[in-house]
Amino acid sequence: MLPASLPLPWILVLLPWAGAVVLAALPSVRVAALANIGVSAASCLLALLLLMQPQGGQGWLRPDALNLPLLLLACLVGLATAVFSAGMAAERFGPGRGRAWHAGFQLLIGAQALALLADNMGAMWVGLEIAAVAGALMLAAQGTARAAQAAWQLLLFCGAGLGLALFGIILLTLAAPPAGMDLSWAALRGMAEQSDPGLLSLGFVFLLVGCGSLAGLAPLHAWLPDAEAEGPAALPALLSGLMPIAALLAVLRAKAVLDASPGAVAPGLYLLALGLANLLLAGLMLRRQGKAGRLFAWASIGQLGLAVFAFGLGGVAGTMAGLLLLMGHSLGKGAVAFGIGHAAQMRGRQGIAELGGLCASHPALGWALALAIAALVGMPPFALFAGEFLLLTELAARGWWLLLPLGLGLLGMVAAMIAVLLTLCLGDAGPAAPRRRGGWTRAEAMVLGPLWLLLALALLLGVALPEPLAALLAEAARLPG
Repeated sequence: MLPASLPLPWILVLLPWAGAVVLAALPSVRVAALANIGVSAASCLLALLLLMQPQGGQGWLRPDALNLPLLLLACLVGLATAVFSAGMAAERFGPGRGRAWHAGFQLLIGAQALALLADNMGAMWVGLEIAAVAGALMLAAQGTARAAQAAWQLLLFCGAGLGLALFGIILLTLAAPPAGMDLSWAALRGMAEQSDPGLLSLGFVFLLVGCGSLAGLAPLHAWLPDAEAEGPAALPALLSGLMPIAALLAVLRAKAVLDASPGAVAPGLYLLALGLANLLLAGLMLRRQGKAGRLFAWASIGQLGLAVFAFGLGGVAGTMAGLLLLMGHSLGKGAVAFGIGHAAQMRGRQGIAELGGLCASHPALGWALALAIAALVGMPPFALFAGEFLLLTELAARGWWLLLPLGLGLLGMVAAMIAVLLTLCLGDAGPAAPRRRGGWTRAEAMVLGPLWLLLALALLLGVALPEPLAALLAEAARLPG
C-alpha cells in the first residue's frame, strides 16, 4: 500500500497523472498546451531535486544511481517535447483530440517515472502498461484512419509483449525461495544464489522479449515504424525516445539477478544476439524507406539494438557504453523528430525527396536538422559517438570476433543516414519549395529552441560530461554487475 505521506518519488509519479486529469478537462487547446509545458517543467524541477537527495530507501519506489539520470533525461525530453508541440500550434488538434493528446502526454510521463523508479516488479509492469496505453491514445489523437490502425497495432504488439513480460516476472518471483518470495528487484538479487536457476533463466527470456516490444526490438518491433509515420509530429520523441528507457532498465535489473545466480544462463549472450540482430535488420531496412517517419523509426531500432548489444557485453565499460548510447539516442531522436515534424508541417508532405533542400529553403531548420541527424547516427562529438567509441574499444579487448558483424551493421546504418542527410538538408529544394525569409517568429522559436536544447545536451554528454554526472553514471554502470 502507499505510504501515509507522499515522498518525492511518488510526487513525481502522481503530479503528471493529476495534470493529465486537469488537461483532459480543459476546453481550450492553447491553454492546455501551455499547462502541459507547466506540468512538464514542474516534473523536471522535481527530478533535479530528487537527484540531490540521498539515494535508496524502502518501498515500491527506490531511487538509485541507475534510474536517477534516466529519470532526469526523460523529464527533460518530455519538457522539450511539450514546448515543441505547443509551438506546432498543439499539432493543430481540435478540442476533443487536443484533450486526448495532452492527457495522454502526462499519463505517459507519469508512467515513465513509475517504471523507472520502481523497485517493485509489479509496479514497474503497471508503469510500462500505462505508458503503452498512453502512447496509443496519443497516436489515435491524430484522427486519421491510418493513425487509428497504427494505434491498434501498438496495443496489439505491446500488449502481447507485456503479457510475456508479466509471465516472466511471475517466473522470476517463483524462482525465489518460498520464505523470501518478494516482488522487489533488490530482494530477488540478494536471493539469486538460493533461487531456481532454470526458472530465473526462463523468466529472463520472457521478460527480455516482452520488454523489447516497447523498445522496438525484434520480434515485436513492427508497430514502431507505422506509429511514427502516422502519428503526430511530436510523438516519435516519446515513443522511441522515452518508452525504451524504462523497458530496457527492467531488462538490466533482471540481468543483474541472473548474473548473481551461478546456475543460470549467461544473459549477456541473449542481449548480444538480440542487439546485433536489430542493428543488422535496421541497416537493411533503412535503404527501403521513402517516408521520413518510417526511416527514422528504423534508425531508432538500430541504435537501440546497439545499446542492447552494449548491455550484453556487460562489465562497467559495456554498461557505461550502453547508458551513453541510450541517452544519446533519446536526445538525438528527439531533435530529429522536431526537425522532421516542422519540415513536414511546412511542406505538407513526409516523403524524403519532397522534404529535400532544407538548408537552401529554411537555413536555420536545415542546418539544425543536419546536426540532429549527425547526432542520431553517432557522428562526433555527440553522445552516441562517445558510447560507440567506448563500446568498440571494449569489444576489441574482450570480443574482437564480433567487430566484423557489428561494424557491418554500423556501416550500413551510417551510409543510409548520410545519404538521407544529404537529400534532406543539402539537396536541391526545387523551385516549388517555399523559402523562409526574415527572423524567427515566436512559434518557430518554440519549435527550433527545443531542437537546439537537445543537441546541446547531446554535445555535453559527448565532450564535456559534468563531473557529478560522470560520477553518477560510473556508479550506475557498476550496479547491474
